[in-house]
Amino acid sequence: MYPLPKATKQVSPYLVFYLIHSMQIGVGILGFERHITASAGNDAWLAVITSGGSILILIWLSYRILNRGKNDIVAIQHQVFGKWIGGFLSFYFILYYTIFVLVLIRTYVEVIEVWIFPGVPPWVFLLLIMLIAYYYVIGGFRVITGLSFLGVIYGIPLLLIKYFPLKESHLGNLLPLFDISFTDLLVSTKGMTLNFLGFEVLFMFYPFIKNAPKSEKWAILGVIFSIIIYLITMLISIMYFSQEQLKTTIWATLTLWKIVDLAIIERFEYIGICIWFFVVLPNICIGLWSASRGMHRLFSIKQKTSLRAICVMILIAAFILRDRNHVDTLNNIVSQVGFYTIYLYIPFLFFFQYFSMKVRKK
Repeated sequence: MYPLPKATKQVSPYLVFYLIHSMQIGVGILGFERHITASAGNDAWLAVITSGGSILILIWLSYRILNRGKNDIVAIQHQVFGKWIGGFLSFYFILYYTIFVLVLIRTYVEVIEVWIFPGVPPWVFLLLIMLIAYYYVIGGFRVITGLSFLGVIYGIPLLLIKYFPLKESHLGNLLPLFDISFTDLLVSTKGMTLNFLGFEVLFMFYPFIKNAPKSEKWAILGVIFSIIIYLITMLISIMYFSQEQLKTTIWATLTLWKIVDLAIIERFEYIGICIWFFVVLPNICIGLWSASRGMHRLFSIKQKTSLRAICVMILIAAFILRDRNHVDTLNNIVSQVGFYTIYLYIPFLFFFQYFSMKVRKK
């Protein structure tokens, strides 16, 4: 019922590093510090480590589920829960991927509106970005994988820019260390969840990996690299800004780009936001591909047809989100939904699949 893709459409295991990492480093890193430090203060860097560590455990659980099922989430849920319940859960994942893309594209357009083109209507950028993403997605999974590789490469030079705020940082801002309650750590860890979301697309592209079980180490390395980048970003922000400044600075990373002093560039943040488009684009494309692939698998309709329908729905929803409050509300909703999806459903599916397979063997 659910055939596997041909070998010519599959990619090498090591490319999972770029796929997973590119999904976790996107528009969220441009301003995540404010939300985490609100509850954790100068110990917010601990939330990055604890949240990232929990994601590594979830990656391990995800691979156990996928290695046993030997297929994507649509087929696995059909095997475990049956046609109707499995189909309902698969439809949930399709909506989940779709809303994830909506958050990404609308938040990035907001960055462009606020920092570069405040007078241009947002629908112009929404339409342009969606058209670009659409043409990449119809190219197939291998094209998207190549885009993810380039997105990681393009984003690395921007890490070197952190040298400029580091020169003006104060190490004393990190003190006192470990001055945080367990409750506050849990709250800040939960708040960090939104930034590590995205690895769930693994459940959809797993069959497109050659010798998929061997890609597990690359997925883990991709998450570790994401943790390192978030940790460095958080530490520099804490050392550069005061606690009061961090609470009121919406885009802390973008604000740090403003202090970059290069002889040939006066406003580096403009360049940084443009370069960051090539980091965000793979996120959008992988999410669109996953949602349209899920529609294709679940309803047996052409993936191009489902992709067009999803793009139209995202554009309509993005037009409705007119201001910062709407975008913030959507981010909070996705963070809550994502939190319970990865921390409750993935472990539940792991155990339910395990025991159901045991029962069937008997």
